[in-house]
Amino acid sequence: SYSSSIHNPSSVLDLHGCTRQEALAKLDDSLKVWVNSAMQGSYPFVQKAWIVCGCGDQILSGTVQDWIRCNEHVSNAPNIRRG
Repeated sequence: SYSSSIHNPSSVLDLHGCTRQEALAKLDDSLKVWVNSAMQGSYPFVQKAWIVCGCGDQILSGTVQDWIRCNEHVSNAPNIRRG
């Protein structure tokens, strides 16, 4: 659930203030931790992760979306509207 995942510091990556290159390096480093954590879990070996990139000019948001699309170990969560 959101509340249990958000309290696991290894599952939250805050990219506020990062350059594009810094964000990509942090994403790649975090992926290693997330994959390791998922593989220590149970089938289907999924690790939820929250990537926070803020608003602004959307450079980091676009960078994260491109990184997700290009990485076979990562996918976007379904779009769920909270009301």
